[in-house]
Amino acid sequence: MDITIHTSFLPHDDPDASLAFYRDILGFEVRSDVGQGKMRWITFGPVGQPDTSILLAPPAADPGVTEDERRTIAEMMAKGTYGWILLATRDLDGTFEKVLAGDAEVVQEPTEQPYGIRDCAFRDPAGNLVRIQELR
Repeated sequence: MDITIHTSFLPHDDPDASLAFYRDILGFEVRSDVGQGKMRWITFGPVGQPDTSILLAPPAADPGVTEDERRTIAEMMAKGTYGWILLATRDLDGTFEKVLAGDAEVVQEPTEQPYGIRDCAFRDPAGNLVRIQELR
């Protein structure tokens, strides 16, 4: 088999704040931005890695989701328990400082974990947990 991870999904509720975080702070390139207002689907990816993307999508856009489910999703996003992603960098301290300067909510400063990795964590503008692991 030859299977790769092409696109990973995260919800968003403020496209402009998401653009500022993923493009301006994390340095991802915008691959597409379609839709209008808050109903926008924005695809980002790391520069030089065209086959790997993150798609930010409005959770309210799914026609199969009920109003009760939409409320639950909104509540979980507000608490930061709905979506998360694990990223990696060779310069964890430099990345942490850049994200910190961008006023992202810090969940965890760079920490050596007992299971052998060093990482930190933030919340993006939608409340998604963004963990960043140090590559060694």
